[in-house]
Amino acid sequence: MQTFPSFLKQHLQTHQLPAELGSVLESTVAACVEISGKVRQGALAGVLGEAGSGNVQGEDQKKLDVIANTILIENLKANPAVAGLASEEEDTFVACNENGGYLVLFDPLDGSSNIDVNISVGTIFSILAKPAGALETQSFLQKGSEQVGSGYVLYGPQTQLVFTLKHGVFVFTLNNQNEFILTNENPSVPEQTKEYAINASNQRHWFAPVQQYIKLLMAGDTGARGKNYNMRWVASMVAEIHRILMRGGVFLYPADKRDPAKPGKLRLMYEANPLSLIIEQAGGKSSNAVENMLDIRPEGLHQRVAVVIGSKEEVEYVNRLHQ
Repeated sequence: MQTFPSFLKQHLQTHQLPAELGSVLESTVAACVEISGKVRQGALAGVLGEAGSGNVQGEDQKKLDVIANTILIENLKANPAVAGLASEEEDTFVACNENGGYLVLFDPLDGSSNIDVNISVGTIFSILAKPAGALETQSFLQKGSEQVGSGYVLYGPQTQLVFTLKHGVFVFTLNNQNEFILTNENPSVPEQTKEYAINASNQRHWFAPVQQYIKLLMAGDTGARGKNYNMRWVASMVAEIHRILMRGGVFLYPADKRDPAKPGKLRLMYEANPLSLIIEQAGGKSSNAVENMLDIRPEGLHQRVAVVIGSKEEVEYVNRLHQ
């Protein structure tokens, strides 16, 4: 059984990746082990419920949102290789170590509306190389294709770490000694699928191409797609993506007619980019229904985006309907 530290050391050497990059990943993972303990204890540790505060997105924060955010910031600040970080829960970036070579962006607890009902939540992270010069917001605004690594930790029936440093995808499971053990190497997203995930309660707000797409899927084997589809919806993107990574599927959170100023609900930098890198490394595809997700040039730290991600055939089909 290969532990995360021994695997990482070997992986860095094999692909001639910097030791500092490995240390940034290790600091992030150490924070997630600590968060996992808090999530597991739940009501026993008094960490459930509302924090009584809001984040920069205008959303009510859960106690665990705040706790997870603090744990990640403290762990990453303590690493000399981390120059700065950005969190979905913070108004702006946080400067860390002047001589650090890396930037970390994260959603400390994705799916946190599920915390109080004991449904899977997770931490999503993205690692970028820091550009030369003084640290500023622009330093973080790199295309998803420029990420040097990304990953997530899923707090579910098992706590699992999934990451890529752009040389394959690796899945680790947390044991009773709080060690991550390699349990799946290079999972592959099937090109075709019969599962889709979308919040159907928003149907009346969707634009015509998404309306058409879901209608085609719901027609089943009597329709143009010629097969029966099952719908899934967890309301936790990290859990949805993990299911797709393990067995295929497509996840959609499309733009809709409610607010023209918001081209989607999900965040490009904290959710869409890091998860798209994972899925694309595993043979899947991702887009905003118009262009490849990883090709989008970010305009702001908290930029929102439409998301279509998963099995290649479905993502390409949705893209064609939008053209």
